[in-house]
Amino acid sequence: MAQGKQDEQPRKPLQSAVALAYKSGEAAPKVVAKGRGLVAEQIIAVAAEHGVHIHESKELVSLLMEVDLDQQIPPLLYRVIAELLAWLYHIEAAQKTGQPPPPAPDLSVPNDSPKNGL
Repeated sequence: MAQGKQDEQPRKPLQSAVALAYKSGEAAPKVVAKGRGLVAEQIIAVAAEHGVHIHESKELVSLLMEVDLDQQIPPLLYRVIAELLAWLYHIEAAQKTGQPPPPAPDLSVPNDSPKNGL
């Protein structure tokens, strides 16, 4: 017997995740992993396993999902990513000194960011 629509559970949107890496001397961080659904869950699990801090920002992840793997982030996102990296360095310093972690920065992306321009 066919199930009616009222029996269907609403579908949860797929989670997305992007991992960035920055090496001293490079012009900008690179997208080293990205994915949706199970791949996103694996990216987050591996990051947590290795003590990498995870910051949630749907808008930023959406923009970074447009960047190809092994490509540097676009100049439009330099300021936002720099603020995120500075926050992560402050978290690490706070942990070493026993201080409380700093509040997360406001990582709103400039309004003039053309999504297809990335």
